[in-house]
Amino acid sequence: MQPKSNIVHLPVYKPGKPIEDVKRELGLSEVIKLASNENPFGFSNFAKSAIQEQLQQINYYPDGASVELTSALATHLLVKPEQLIFGTGSSDIILMIARAFLTLEDETIMAEETFSQYKHNAEVENAIVVEVPLVDGKHDLVAMQAAITERTKIIWICNPNNPTGTIVTNEELVAFLDKVPDHVMVVLDEAYGEYVEDPSFSNGIQLLDKYHNLVLLRTFSKIYGLASLRIGYGIGDPEIIAYINQVREPFNTTRLAQVAAKAALADDAFLSYCREQNRAGIDFINQELERLGLDYFPAHGNFVMFDAKRASSEVFQSLLQKGIVARAGWKNYPNWIRISVGTMPQNEKFIAALEQVLQEVTVQ
Repeated sequence: MQPKSNIVHLPVYKPGKPIEDVKRELGLSEVIKLASNENPFGFSNFAKSAIQEQLQQINYYPDGASVELTSALATHLLVKPEQLIFGTGSSDIILMIARAFLTLEDETIMAEETFSQYKHNAEVENAIVVEVPLVDGKHDLVAMQAAITERTKIIWICNPNNPTGTIVTNEELVAFLDKVPDHVMVVLDEAYGEYVEDPSFSNGIQLLDKYHNLVLLRTFSKIYGLASLRIGYGIGDPEIIAYINQVREPFNTTRLAQVAAKAALADDAFLSYCREQNRAGIDFINQELERLGLDYFPAHGNFVMFDAKRASSEVFQSLLQKGIVARAGWKNYPNWIRISVGTMPQNEKFIAALEQVLQEVTVQ
């Protein structure tokens, strides 16, 4: 049997190596995974209690429309329920958007180094991917606007950008949106938005009333710490959300994910704690990178991308041998490593391992 010809060459998404695999492969007793931008501080006790209360209901299908979660989130965000759609992580919303709107030879614009699933899902739908290089690790919105043609269907903006951690400001984003034709959708991925403290950062929700072609992506996987439950959401004009909903699979979010997400919304103290600890971790890592003479991009999410000044593949493997799972492998950044912010003890062990690796490479 032959698959669709356009998917044969597509790479399969590679997540950060699981801790158990690294321990088994390398015979290590301790492994610190700092590869997938997970929340090292766990998740809300409110969510834990909500999950425990639902354990006796696992034999029943979840609410396919996520009615209670939709109502709670709409109130929390001050949007209408019909502006929301849920998926198994925001990556599921990306898939649904591509499925609902992209067809053969439609064009879609994105940064050249950004979240890989934009390109992957566009190529699955046989769309033409137009990639615009980053400038200093940041989206070049002027060049992206210039790349729009009559065939452009969707523009993807990851803010903060994964993997670089940089942001576009509200002023830059508004200037860009003002020039985008109404028939072109702009998908603003704010998966790490809750971590951002920079006052120039844009709150996408405040832009929805003016720009009806704007769709936001958010997730409970990052600061909320519900990564394994796989639940994210999209926010947009009700008409656009209705179209996306037409390609949504039935029961695409679980009962446990729905109740955990709803409960987590009420725990502001947990989010504040995570945000404070994350900022302390970024400050520590940046300070240590400067001590080691290494450049890095301004970090606005829960990860730092830095120039190891050596082949990142070699640094990645050497860190792995020391029990640190990092992330590498970007075409335009062959010497750069992305490291998730961990707990302070984890951050300290990472820096100690990195310093040893750099000394070993230098000696060789």
